[in-house]
Amino acid sequence: MLRVVVESAKINPPLTPPPRPCVSVYFRDVKKKTSQVEGNNPTWNETLVWHLWNRPLRNDSFLQVILQDLGSVKKERFIGLATIMLKPLVKKPREVLFVKDLALLNHSKMPTDCTITLHVACMTSQDVEKTGDNDLLGTTTQEAARQKLVVPSYAVHKELSSKPQHFQVQVKVFEARQLMGNNLKPVVKVVIGSQQFYTRTKMGSNPFFNEIFFQNFHEVPAKFFDDTILIQVMNSSVMRYNSEIGRFQTDIGFIYHSPGHTLLRKWLGLCQPNEPSSGVRGYLKVTICALGVGDQALVDQKLPYGADDSTIQIFKSTVVPINVAYLQFFIYCAEDLHLKKHHLVSPMLEVELIGEKLKTQVKTQTENPIWNQILTFQVQMPCLSSYIKFRVLDCPRGSCWGEIGTVSLSLNQISSTGAETEGMYSGFLPCFGPSFLTLHGGKKAPFRIQEEGASIPSSVKDGLAYRGRVFLELITHINSYQQTTMKDLSKEVTSVEKHQNRQKYGLCVIFLSCTMMPNFNDLIQFEVSIGHYGNKMDLNYKPLVSTTQYSPVIYDGNIYHYVPWYNTKPVVAVTSYWEDVSFRMNCLNLLHFTRDRLKANLDTLKSMRNPRDPALLPQWKKLLRELEEDCKCPLPCMTDQPKATNLDKKRWQLRSLLLKELAQKAKEAQPRDMVATVEGWLYRLNAMLPEPQVSLPDVMIWLTAKEQRVAYAQVPAHSILFSPTGALHCGKFCGKAQTLLLQYPEGEGQKDTLPAHLRVCMWLGNVKDSADLQLLREGKVVVYAETYENQAKYKDQWGQQGLYHCPNFSDVLGHKALPKDDFKEPRGWHWQGKWTVEPQRRLLLDTDINKSQVLEEVYENQQRDITGTWVPADTPNTDLNGQPVEAREKAKCPQGWRVEKNWTVELNHAVDNEGWEYGVGIQPSGLPQVWNSVEKTYYSCRRRRWARVRCRNHGQLNPEQETLSFLQLHHPGPTQEEEGWEYGTVGYKFDLNPQPQSRIRRRRWHRGLAPNKDKGIAPIFLLEGSLGMDPKQQAEKEENRAPSRGLSKTFRLSQGPSLESTQPPNLPFIYCIFDKPYYYQLFCYIYQARNLMANQIQTFQEPFIRLVFLNHSQCTQTLRSSAAPTWAQTLIFQHLLLYESPQDTSKSPPLVVLELWQRDSQGQESLWGRSTWSPVVWLDVQQRILPPMRWHPLAKELGEKEGEILASCELILETESLRRKLPILSVPWKNGVYTLPKSMQPTLRKMAVEILVWGLRNMQQVRSPQLLVECWEEILQTEPIRDFQTNPNFAQSVLFLTLFLPTEEAYALPLVLKVVDNQDFGQQTVVGQANIDSLQPYFCDPWALDYVPPQLPRLSVNKHELLDHLIEKFRFKSNKDKDEYDEHEVDWWSKLFWATGDAKSLKYEDRDYHTLQVYECELEAVPAFQGLQDFCQTFKLYQEQPKSDSPVVGEFKGLFRVYPFPENPGAPPPPRQFLAWPNKEDFPQQCLVRVYVVRAINLQPQDYNGLCDPYVILKLGQTKLGDRDTYQPNTLDPIFGIMFELSCTIPLEKDLEIELYDFDLLSPDDKIGTTVIDLENRLLSGFGARCGLSQSYCQSGPFTWRDQVPPSFLLERHAKRKGLPPPVFNSAGDSVFYNGKTFKLQHFEPKPPTARYLGPKKERLALHLLRSQGLVPEHVESRTLYSNSQPGIDQGKVQMWVDIFPKKLGPPGPPVDIGPRQPKRYELRCIIWKTAHVDLKDVNLSNEKMSDIYIKGWLFGLEKDMQKTDVHYQSLTGEGSFNWRFIFTLDYLAAEQMCVLSKKDFIWSLDPTVMKFPARLIIQVWDNDLFPTDDFLGVLELDLSDMPYPAKHAELCSIRMMDADPTWPRFLQHKHFSLFKKRTVTGWWPCQVLEDGRWRLSGKVKMTLEILSEKEALIRPAGRGQSEPNQYPTLHPPLRTNTLMSWFQSPVKTFCHVFWKRYRFKILIILTISIVGLMLFSFIYSAPSYLAMSWIKPELRLNMPINMVRNTIDSLNTGKASSSTLTAQRSNLDSASGHPLQLLQRPTDHL
Repeated sequence: MLRVVVESAKINPPLTPPPRPCVSVYFRDVKKKTSQVEGNNPTWNETLVWHLWNRPLRNDSFLQVILQDLGSVKKERFIGLATIMLKPLVKKPREVLFVKDLALLNHSKMPTDCTITLHVACMTSQDVEKTGDNDLLGTTTQEAARQKLVVPSYAVHKELSSKPQHFQVQVKVFEARQLMGNNLKPVVKVVIGSQQFYTRTKMGSNPFFNEIFFQNFHEVPAKFFDDTILIQVMNSSVMRYNSEIGRFQTDIGFIYHSPGHTLLRKWLGLCQPNEPSSGVRGYLKVTICALGVGDQALVDQKLPYGADDSTIQIFKSTVVPINVAYLQFFIYCAEDLHLKKHHLVSPMLEVELIGEKLKTQVKTQTENPIWNQILTFQVQMPCLSSYIKFRVLDCPRGSCWGEIGTVSLSLNQISSTGAETEGMYSGFLPCFGPSFLTLHGGKKAPFRIQEEGASIPSSVKDGLAYRGRVFLELITHINSYQQTTMKDLSKEVTSVEKHQNRQKYGLCVIFLSCTMMPNFNDLIQFEVSIGHYGNKMDLNYKPLVSTTQYSPVIYDGNIYHYVPWYNTKPVVAVTSYWEDVSFRMNCLNLLHFTRDRLKANLDTLKSMRNPRDPALLPQWKKLLRELEEDCKCPLPCMTDQPKATNLDKKRWQLRSLLLKELAQKAKEAQPRDMVATVEGWLYRLNAMLPEPQVSLPDVMIWLTAKEQRVAYAQVPAHSILFSPTGALHCGKFCGKAQTLLLQYPEGEGQKDTLPAHLRVCMWLGNVKDSADLQLLREGKVVVYAETYENQAKYKDQWGQQGLYHCPNFSDVLGHKALPKDDFKEPRGWHWQGKWTVEPQRRLLLDTDINKSQVLEEVYENQQRDITGTWVPADTPNTDLNGQPVEAREKAKCPQGWRVEKNWTVELNHAVDNEGWEYGVGIQPSGLPQVWNSVEKTYYSCRRRRWARVRCRNHGQLNPEQETLSFLQLHHPGPTQEEEGWEYGTVGYKFDLNPQPQSRIRRRRWHRGLAPNKDKGIAPIFLLEGSLGMDPKQQAEKEENRAPSRGLSKTFRLSQGPSLESTQPPNLPFIYCIFDKPYYYQLFCYIYQARNLMANQIQTFQEPFIRLVFLNHSQCTQTLRSSAAPTWAQTLIFQHLLLYESPQDTSKSPPLVVLELWQRDSQGQESLWGRSTWSPVVWLDVQQRILPPMRWHPLAKELGEKEGEILASCELILETESLRRKLPILSVPWKNGVYTLPKSMQPTLRKMAVEILVWGLRNMQQVRSPQLLVECWEEILQTEPIRDFQTNPNFAQSVLFLTLFLPTEEAYALPLVLKVVDNQDFGQQTVVGQANIDSLQPYFCDPWALDYVPPQLPRLSVNKHELLDHLIEKFRFKSNKDKDEYDEHEVDWWSKLFWATGDAKSLKYEDRDYHTLQVYECELEAVPAFQGLQDFCQTFKLYQEQPKSDSPVVGEFKGLFRVYPFPENPGAPPPPRQFLAWPNKEDFPQQCLVRVYVVRAINLQPQDYNGLCDPYVILKLGQTKLGDRDTYQPNTLDPIFGIMFELSCTIPLEKDLEIELYDFDLLSPDDKIGTTVIDLENRLLSGFGARCGLSQSYCQSGPFTWRDQVPPSFLLERHAKRKGLPPPVFNSAGDSVFYNGKTFKLQHFEPKPPTARYLGPKKERLALHLLRSQGLVPEHVESRTLYSNSQPGIDQGKVQMWVDIFPKKLGPPGPPVDIGPRQPKRYELRCIIWKTAHVDLKDVNLSNEKMSDIYIKGWLFGLEKDMQKTDVHYQSLTGEGSFNWRFIFTLDYLAAEQMCVLSKKDFIWSLDPTVMKFPARLIIQVWDNDLFPTDDFLGVLELDLSDMPYPAKHAELCSIRMMDADPTWPRFLQHKHFSLFKKRTVTGWWPCQVLEDGRWRLSGKVKMTLEILSEKEALIRPAGRGQSEPNQYPTLHPPLRTNTLMSWFQSPVKTFCHVFWKRYRFKILIILTISIVGLMLFSFIYSAPSYLAMSWIKPELRLNMPINMVRNTIDSLNTGKASSSTLTAQRSNLDSASGHPLQLLQRPTDHL
């Protein structure tokens, strides 16, 4: 572990204003930052930690330290950098490296006076364990040395949108290195999402691809981030199942959240997931980027090959076997698995991680499967995935056809990298449980915008329906490989028994109100469920009181509807059984309390827009104080909790550290960058909030109608959970009222509408804690059982006949029979009173009760009789649909209404003069399908419409009071049988009074229930089971049911659910009745609304605000169309009725909803946005403080914030003393509305607004436009532009506007710019509009001394200046040296490669004199150049209602200045900020434009082959240049190198469009993309953007001065534009007086320049001064291409620059030659001399190892030109002789060190494809076989531009020559060279082969390599092999021994060679044994006689006769002579036989 303590820094010279410096430290491409500290001498004392993994420090390891000023206006202003080498820590790792006052370097790598002090130390695990309080660097945790092998710590970022967006993924594959395998033919397979791509097949272990792939997406961002990218390297020469070499996989979200959305030129470590122990299988270099709308792809300036080989960094992996983790999933069981009714599932669990899936066994026919299995995943760590996905599938009979439910685990919630805190915490590995995971399925929730840092709800990804739970555990091991992925878990089951104990939970919900609903024609009710408990559609669980009584929906008097509960609030009570997780929920709720308080304070802080707001600092201090208090409150300890899992303990430790850190930060925080600082804290808190082990499902509240679920609200269980340990541990809304916004499931309901605002009070907890349950302070809970008695009218008598399917006693819908006698009181309750009749008056309410008037209609129907006469029809009176209604003569006006207009015939439709319409009746309905207004004889039906209007009588009661009076009427007791009846016809509409058409009547019987004696729990939780069941049977069923619900029994294989009943049970209804109402008054102060999306709407069309509070609503006045409508109005609601106690209302008041509506010209109203917040509640008006105005967001229904509104609300309780005064507060009344109180009205001050009006651009079809400026009811306009087509500039230059503006920025109004076109006959039309939302950026100090007004550029010269200029030019031309100008060793491309930092580019001694700047963005996007809008800005003009395809209709060019007038009227007025130009003589301006298009990068493919054929088209005004015949075939990175020259008139032709098209032969050409350059901005800018300044002033040569005028002339013009006196040069030209200072040339050129062609000293000095003024240098800009088919998505980039030359300044310099470089043809000659030590693969007849050696060779990319030597047969020693020549031809580009090949991919290809690849020679050694395939013996790959020196002798040749490992010391590293420079080389190189995963030496080859140019090859021709011309040098056939004839030529030698070599040890042993045996035999044979002679010692000796002795001597001499003769003959024979061998050996020795 590497630790860096950043102590302090010194910034010298000090910066003003004081900077906010921050230190960024880079180590191995990992960046870490300190916090921001204010001042020029900052002190941090912060510790930064990097984990070294298993990569120790090396001698070349370093730290890069960068000091930046984050408080600067510029983006992260750079101060200085330093590099610290870590070599001392390598030598002495136990020491601390102190770096004190280290000098920082500037951008030019020159030292500055800024210094930094820090400490660096390298720690091991032993150091961490020994470290205590005395540790210098403050390490305290013992786990800090643990390796971080966990998921990358990126929290879920803020999701971009809830709507589908355009995205693009680019994957560029450069090359691969060290692929494992022999004789490979690799191909790369890239899978992006579901699309597959393949590269071309290459050869070798180090292939070069250089191919790019694109995939476009149009998806919701959350789904897009979950897609994966898989990169596989395959060997195409083997079978597919065994072809994978290695792979790399990651999520797109990981790429998108990486810096720049890109992994740029990263080396990926390839591994095989099924064989992780095999290690790295090779490396692949790629660039991966994921781009959204508006994202810019990083520009890669480096060459595709060899640009960064010296600094290879493997991305996220070093040695794979060490970083392999084993994730073990212990799958125990599941419960409550349901898919559909009456269906038993056969579940199987599937776990997916990074594309790999493992499955459990299938358990048949069970809801509660028990698996008890282990699933083990082997993954690389860190794991490049975000989620672990679980799916439970229904697999009957082995086939999976149904998905039961899914759930995902976020890896960053179950693991930690330690980056969540800034201390020494090292994180922990993934772990989980044992715990439950809740499964969801079915319909999904619509995606809505989440707050930053929050996780995506599971209902969005998985579904809304509860589908059961899975009980599992996750443990991660490092290097503990398990042989099996599935293992039986019988023994581990007992260890998790403690997690199985169930507790009984109670859930109580009081429904307070339901408002803002659409119109429901049917009765509605609400259902509450938690898991399967309470779900009335699931009959497998005991019935619960989980639904409310049916209710109607009535009109609220405006546009919404509400449920009329009033004082009778429905209540539901649900009991359930879950585990005790209170210890976990207590911690979670405490964190939520901290987060909620911080967020509420942050929202208040955000709403304060004025930095001078006096409440700002108190609010900041309040925020810090409360955050510090909350963070110091300790979390409940998990270490002592027996049920706490390992994850609980780890997250508790992490959360505690984070809270401690935040408390310290809050204590030290300064009031700077408040919002950004707190948002960072809030983001970190949000990342810690998600709790993955919440086993309690969410509470679901469903709105149902017609027995169908319509809308839902989802409430997290922890937010309403009660905790007996304290209020802070309880849920946020436990026992408190809250407002829920109901939603439709995805794809259902009306678009952009909410179904209801539901206000509820909820409580969830252990039933043991519910004894004193009192949710609200007031209200009485009552329980009723009810049934309806039904009767029908049959023959004018009421009775049972005629009811048909309706039972006598039923529920409210008449569906289920509920006799009174069948009701039994539940256990713990008893009946209270008898059955009584009382109508449910809520169901009898008139739904029109709140309407002021109602239109009634009746259709009169007639039909023809037999005679053809019209007579009344069988049903004479119907409604529109043909249903019978009461005759109009009998229709009575209801009570409280009056008839305003009696029955009349409707004549305003397609009817005849009497109102009849005719048609032909069609059965079965008898109604015509089409009605006609003309009578014809065959028509059989006619009808006419009668209508009348009835209006409400305005009595003493308002509609709400009338409703209350109707509901509160008490019906007398049912003494007579005829009382209490409700009469109706069909459906649910009943009335208390009988009607003539009434056919059905009913009455409601109800009976109260009272609880028995107290049992220690809330009585409502005893209402379990059915009222229609005997209590004893119910108790028995419960006893049988409860054990099966306990988790301790879930490990048993459960039987299927018993389907006892298919009807819902009889359940009571619970109500909470409030007796005392409370009245309030609501005051809402509304000031202004703003639009934040300027490209969507410019003007609100007749806007008004609708304020909704509960079931009341009001509207403001409707304003005229405005960009920022300002109402300044107060809306007052009086006598607002609320039943809950004032204390409850004060704690959680109902929400106020402000809706912004628009009304179009047709009167159609449309909702634009909605804002919701809580009002301030005052129970005592004496303590009231006026609430300040705050900005509240206006959001669409899906959560997109597109506007904001300035408003505030307060709710005041009416007391008896205040009720007489209406309204309570005195609010000004003006023009029929209440205005704002005076204390809220803004303070105005007299201000001046100066407007520089330059002109209008790109206005189509306008004749005489003029500009209107509107602000605060003030209007100013320019004179019309009379000749717009010839001069679109305004005649006058400046407009001056004096008006009174608000001093507070929060009240500031926008400035509206309108362009009005004056047409014939005085007609004026608004053709464009722009809004300046804030004038704050344009405020200025009018008395500033350094202010210089914008100056018009002078684009012409007088005759005197022109004459001097021409003389100077003539001097230039006369000084040119034509001989030197003909050919140069460098060109413009050299400058480009020098600028891009290519280390291998052409060396040039004067390169520092000729550099250019390469910008990775557009020139106007460079921050230093202010968008080239320093003279005037460009404002886009929109239509009032912009169209989505072309919202911009033009541009206005101008500038603003705003400043106040002095408050003293006698003070002098401030000076004007803009100068008025009476004439603009230089405009319009004739210009010559040169456009240099260099190249394009990463273009979007257009053809089926993944490439395109691009060409360039230029458009400027009516001019169009470019030729489609000059396209570049089959490339995505074309090099154009072309220059376009054209003339134009600026500003008439100012927009230069560069378009790239794809050439197609038959179909129309496709447009790739377009970029537009505003030439006028470049011409007017003071940064000199019309022609960039060169580095040097050259009069000739390849880098000649391009501009029209010399630098001295430019310097003089620049001084004049800045308001400075002109520069004064001395006579020698080496000194100048400028801006009050003297500058000498010696300051810029300390040494005499060595570059050629430089101009005179005066011009060089002027150029040096110009380059120090921040002007635009010579450059190449990278412009992004965009296409209309994918708006906002990068289609590629084009590198180019533009030079603009005004013709009045004279002729320009010569154009720059940027033509593409052409490759040079070379010939490579490779002579294979011999081989040595080659592996022997075969065995010959004598059982010897041997090889038949031959050699293959080819150039990489030119595999078709493969060449082979002949075969050296039967080499027994691995030596082979060849004398063979290979000749290869290549086209080589020396500047890029690449070979170029142009060839057609297929025969039918239209054009050849140009490919670039490195110049790499591949030599392979093979063993020739007759029948089987040849054996591969070894390979040698040489990069001709960077190859190792060969060995002189074979013994010195080793495999280390090819090792480029930089860890070797420099003096031991093998030297490399370029063959193109050395030209020829001879020596030995090693061949290697892959064996057991390692490369080993397999042979050596001696070669001569020679590179020749094409001309040299023609002069010195040579043939291939040994063919003619065999010269340079001449190659003779090698002399090889024929082993077949060797037996006859030299048998002894062959024998010795064959037998001695193989059996030499055996021969020596046998020979030794024979000699020893012979000596032993001789001893034994001679020993007896010798002993006898020595013992006897005979004295007598016999003498031999003399003749015998002589004969013996003669015979001996004869024998010697014959022996010598034989020896002589033998020697002669040997010499004769040896002579031919010597002759054969001489040529060999000669060679």
